[in-house]
Amino acid sequence: MNILEAAKIHKSYGNKFNKQEVLKGIDLSIDKGEFVGIMGASGSGKTTLLNVLSSIDKVSEGSIVINGSEMTSLKEKHLAQFRKSHLGFIFQEYNLLDTLTVKENILLPLSITKTPRKEAEERFRVLGEELGIYEIKDKYPNEISGGQKQRTSAARAFIHEPSIIFADEPTGALDSKSASDLLNKLADLNQERKATIAMVTHDPTAASFCSRVIFIKDGQIYTQLVKGEQSRQSFFKDIIKTQAVLGGVQYEHE
Repeated sequence: MNILEAAKIHKSYGNKFNKQEVLKGIDLSIDKGEFVGIMGASGSGKTTLLNVLSSIDKVSEGSIVINGSEMTSLKEKHLAQFRKSHLGFIFQEYNLLDTLTVKENILLPLSITKTPRKEAEERFRVLGEELGIYEIKDKYPNEISGGQKQRTSAARAFIHEPSIIFADEPTGALDSKSASDLLNKLADLNQERKATIAMVTHDPTAASFCSRVIFIKDGQIYTQLVKGEQSRQSFFKDIIKTQAVLGGVQYEHE
């Protein structure tokens, strides 16, 4: 079952005298429970793609359907409501509120949806324990490590059980151990909760945790890899090889 279906996605910036076309007719679908990586060189359009899929930015042309709702035709008020209920976000820079504790930051999406207090507390307990941050629930963001901040950000993205979670370079600001811890937790949540995740990354190690990796080049899908039954180490090697070929193709055109 498709959670996300994008058809003929175009995104341009500027005006008719100075127009830059970043996305050039992308077709993409993501199934429920998939953990999809999006990779590409700097300037390839991967972050722009994530931004339009997640409704942070608007498409110039094309259709995006998430959980049966056509995003591109929703009015701003309805789009904001849909975003609160159906979408989760994990950003590279955490985007936590410094004046709130870890627990308060995580519970923010549930306070907006008016989830009953008892249910909210139980969801927080389970998720906090799964992500290894329950013990620091009363600390503030300036009192915890980068890895703990990003796991707090991940918990906030998962807490309202959205249709899909968008992650933009979630390991970009983390050291290798914290990055590995986060990716293992995301992979566990993906498996155990059947959570759907779309993650932009430049890091082949991070991408190797995904079930499928889509490679973007010059605003179009260049190729994709499916992990299948192979080990993460084997998938990592395939990703590295594809990156090398992708780099070679780029140099041939320069």
